[in-house]
Order: sequence, then C-alpha cells, then structure tokens
Amino acid sequence: MKFITKTIYLQFIACPKNTWLQLNKPELAASFALSDFEKLLAAKGNLVESWARKLFPQGVMVSEFGETGHEITQKYLAEKRPVIFQSTFIKDNFFSRNDVLQYDNATNSWNLYEIKGTNTLNENENLIDHIEDAAFQLAILDSLEIKINKIFIMHLNRDYIRGDEVDVNDLFIAEDVSETVRRRVKATTEKMKMAELALFQKDEKALECSCLYRGRSNHCSTFSYSHPEVPVYSVHDLSRIGNSKKKLANLVEANIFSLEDISNHHIFSKTQQNQIAVHKSQLPLIDLESIRKELAALVYPLYFLDYETYPAAIPLFKGFKPYQQIPFQFSLHVLRSENSELEHFEYLQTKAVDPSSGIIESLKKIIGPVGSIIVWNKKFEQGINAALAKRHPEDAAFLNDINERVYDLIDIFQKQFYVHHGFKGKTSIKNVLPVLVPDLSYKSLEIQKGDVAMEAWYEMVFGDLTPEEKTITSKNLLDYCCLDTYAMYAIWQKLRELL
Repeated sequence: MKFITKTIYLQFIACPKNTWLQLNKPELAASFALSDFEKLLAAKGNLVESWARKLFPQGVMVSEFGETGHEITQKYLAEKRPVIFQSTFIKDNFFSRNDVLQYDNATNSWNLYEIKGTNTLNENENLIDHIEDAAFQLAILDSLEIKINKIFIMHLNRDYIRGDEVDVNDLFIAEDVSETVRRRVKATTEKMKMAELALFQKDEKALECSCLYRGRSNHCSTFSYSHPEVPVYSVHDLSRIGNSKKKLANLVEANIFSLEDISNHHIFSKTQQNQIAVHKSQLPLIDLESIRKELAALVYPLYFLDYETYPAAIPLFKGFKPYQQIPFQFSLHVLRSENSELEHFEYLQTKAVDPSSGIIESLKKIIGPVGSIIVWNKKFEQGINAALAKRHPEDAAFLNDINERVYDLIDIFQKQFYVHHGFKGKTSIKNVLPVLVPDLSYKSLEIQKGDVAMEAWYEMVFGDLTPEEKTITSKNLLDYCCLDTYAMYAIWQKLRELL
C-alpha cells in the first residue's frame, strides 16, 4: 500500500503534479534519483540525528517500518517508555516517523522533538518549513488521540565552538514551537486532505506543475515532462528571474518562453537585457576599455588561488562551529612576471587532523609581500582567510594582508564587461571556461564538482578506504583543484589576448 509520508506531503505542497508522477509513473523514476549533493545532505541529516540522540540516553529505537513499526510503537506507548526514537504511526493513507517522543510523567503525555540539521529554526525558511513539518506529524498524532504536551524543533547551535571534544549539550538548541505548530495544524490538516484526494486519483490531468512561475533552479524534477513547450534554455534561465516573480509571471501568461520572443526589453535589468541581446545576436558584448582597466590594476607576481573546503555539520576539529568551512586543500598557480614560466603549488591534508596550520605554513612559504591574489568569488576565499586568522591570531597579519590584495576575476563577467550567449546568464567558472578556453574541460576529470570533492576528501580521511583507494582519491582531488586555478590563469590570459 502507498502512504503519504511527511516528505511526500511537503513535496506535494511544492508541486502537486510532480509528486503524483513520483508516486504513480515508475517510468520516470530516473527523474527522482537523488543527486550526489542531495545524498550528502541526507547523510549529514542522519549524522546530526545520531548525535542528538545522545541527549536522550533512555531512548529505545523503532527500527521496523510499516505496520510492524506501528505495532511496536503502540507497545512502547502503552509501556510508557521514557523516550522512543523513530516512533511510527499509520492513519488511513498517512504515515509518519517521529525523531523523538519523550514521555512527560507530570502531564501523562508526550513531548515531540523534531531534529533538524540546520543552524537556526528559520534557516532557508523559503525552502524548508520546519513548522509545517511538525504540524503534519501533530495532525497524525492528534487523529490517533495521542496526547502531545510540548513540541520542539531541535537544531544545531550556530554559536557553538568545539573544544577538544564535542559537547553535545551545547551543540544543540531545542526551541519550543508548540503554540506556533498548534495554530498551523488546522490548515495543515486541510492541505493533507487535498493531498490525499490528489495523489490517489487515477491520473494527473487535473493537477498542475506550478514550477512554471519559478526560476530554473526551483523547478521540479519532472518539469520538462509537464511543460514540453518550454525550451531547455528559456526565460526561466534569465539572470535572477526567480527574484522578479511579476516579470516571469507576465512572460508565462503571455506564452513567451523563448528568449527570441521577448520584445519589451526595457522592463528587464541591464544584466537581463544583455543576456537577451547576446542570445538573439549570437555575438558577445565586450567592453575592452573596462577590461583593460581591471587587468592593469593587477600587480606581479600574480597568485591564482583556490581553496577546497568541507562544511561539517558536527565540527570535526577544535575551534570550528557547525557547518563552518574546513579548508583541506589549496591550489596556487604563480606568475612571477609577464614573461616568466607559470609555477604550480598545492596542498592537501590527507590525515584526520585540522588542516589549518599546514595550509597557513604552506602559503607563507609561497606568497610574498607583493602581488595580486586572484580568485573566483572573493567572498568565499576571503571568508576562509578571515576564519583562519581568527583561529590562528599569530598569523592574522599575513592572512589579512592576503585579503587586502585579493582581486576577483569574476568581476569582469558580473560587471558585464564580457557577456557571451554561451554563458547562458551565469558567471561561474564552469560556465565561462568552456566558452573562452574550450580546450580545457572538467569533463575529463574523475572529480568535476566541489560537492563531490568535499565528500571524496571526507571519505579519504575518515572513511575506510584502502591505501590504494586513498592514493587514487588524493590524485583526483589534486587534479580537480589544480584545474580551478589553471582555469583562472587561462581565462586571464585569454582576456589579455583580447587587448
């Protein structure tokens, strides 16, 4: 029997048709496969939950699913077990598993704890509604006449700084959201009824994919199935169009999906106008004088720098906060003068110790007191340096000096000094590189994305890989990070050739 779980219900709220297809069209199963990044997030959520359970030492786990899990939960409830993990409930077509149920002897009722792998209650509130999540579970518990006293959202403490060991009591914060959830539960119950009617009907014809009114990054996985009239590259790909809901709605309602069909250019931002113009003409817009001024301000030696980092939910090392980026690797290409040979330096931490000191000492040996530090997206690299300086005040002067000398190569593209139809409105290095330097590609690498790199590093250092597997992973990580900085150099060189 198919059940509506909490996850399915929340997906229904986001896009009803996509959810129906997920449940009823097995031939579309590949559309719903989790990406590597989504799998990583799920793994982190499981890790956070396992740490949070340490706060409830009397807990008993319901490991079974379905009807068996429901029956075991009823047994534990009748016995008034102090704490139940993953309590399982079935009511009609609905199914839920609660992270923690804690018996409250004083009120002869239960406290419900939902454990979240976020840093605050409201983090990413537009994407993750923790209150709706809890309201769904309360609606089922109420329908089964299970008395709930308090409802808590337990999340990571964003201000927690790890000492020598993890202090689980300080790591988490439990926020009482009882009244907020109870005010929501009536409306949630009505939406659950709507979901039940919609998801168990025989076909999806009466359902809509509302993603048509959202930017590309917020489309459901079956968007192309539901909207075959929308081209692969469409108005949904206009830069920041997701922040301009009225503009996108006007285009959709006018049945305008192709950039070629846009006529009223004046209503769009300058960036969007340029994106439309280069797509129509298939010719780039290049402001040579502005590019000349940008590059003329750079000072030799030129240091092309890139970090790879791991944002551990549970801090791995002393001095780190939850999700604070741990720099485990850098690549650095150095051009001493206009006519010198390009040099390359790199660092990769391969042992389960804090990489910070090793990174700082390596950089100090390479980067001199003069020269521009060239990066792609300086907010990230400068943030890593600032955090390193805070944890290692003895090296703060060096790291702060680096930050003062940073130049962000992405500026040339974000400031619209170079706009190309091949960028498709984006300015990431992986969008710019294939256009300006088509001979270079990430596609030949074993590791091609940052999220894959961070997970590979974690497995290499903390997993159970064989020595041979660790050697292979180390090489793949070095190759990936090396290309990041060489790509910056190659793009810089291509811009110089234009001048």
